[in-house]
Amino acid sequence: MRSRTLVRTAAVRTAVVAVAASLAGGVATAAHAHDGNRPQLSHAWPQRLIDRSPDLVQPGQITVDRSIGAARAAQEVHLAQQLYTFWNTGQRKYLDAAISPRFKDNTLPAGRPQGPAGPLFASTNFRAAVPDLTCELSDLLVTGDKITARLVFRGHFTGTFNGIQGKGQRVGFDAIDIQHVGRDKIVEDWHIEDNETLLNQLGAGGVTAPSGR
Repeated sequence: MRSRTLVRTAAVRTAVVAVAASLAGGVATAAHAHDGNRPQLSHAWPQRLIDRSPDLVQPGQITVDRSIGAARAAQEVHLAQQLYTFWNTGQRKYLDAAISPRFKDNTLPAGRPQGPAGPLFASTNFRAAVPDLTCELSDLLVTGDKITARLVFRGHFTGTFNGIQGKGQRVGFDAIDIQHVGRDKIVEDWHIEDNETLLNQLGAGGVTAPSGR
């Protein structure tokens, strides 16, 4: 919920499809079907790019620009896994591993600090409302020095938001991120979230979304 921009879930998904379509001809794509929590990928090359460490989130579908080379592609995939493991767990060590000390949020919402302190501040605030927040990395697109991700956030509103006490209701919303990767870490990003859906689920329609993303 890092941005005040309101988007519908369908629009978020359409944006990912449009980016994917623009990559046609120079990519390798892999998708998985869940067997418990174990993804099973359909193409060998993208599969080798994914870090299978059990603590890291795994992309549901991955599309990779082959022209950047296997080493760079693996680096960017790993950075994405670290970043979204941070959003999945709230653990700072994954954020520190993923983003540069010079990181800049190009869609910074009011009240959120710029730089690496911003995502940590946002995660802490959001988890005050949704303590069991999870982040699913549904789609991951790696092209040049950019990472584009479609995310699905889920949890239960058991905390408080804007003076509203949650009653345990489920929440779930989509988000789109674009991350710019520098030499070794993410240096800036742009993001948009389906805050309208989230606020309705929180019972806070018309209120500014918590700066949780």
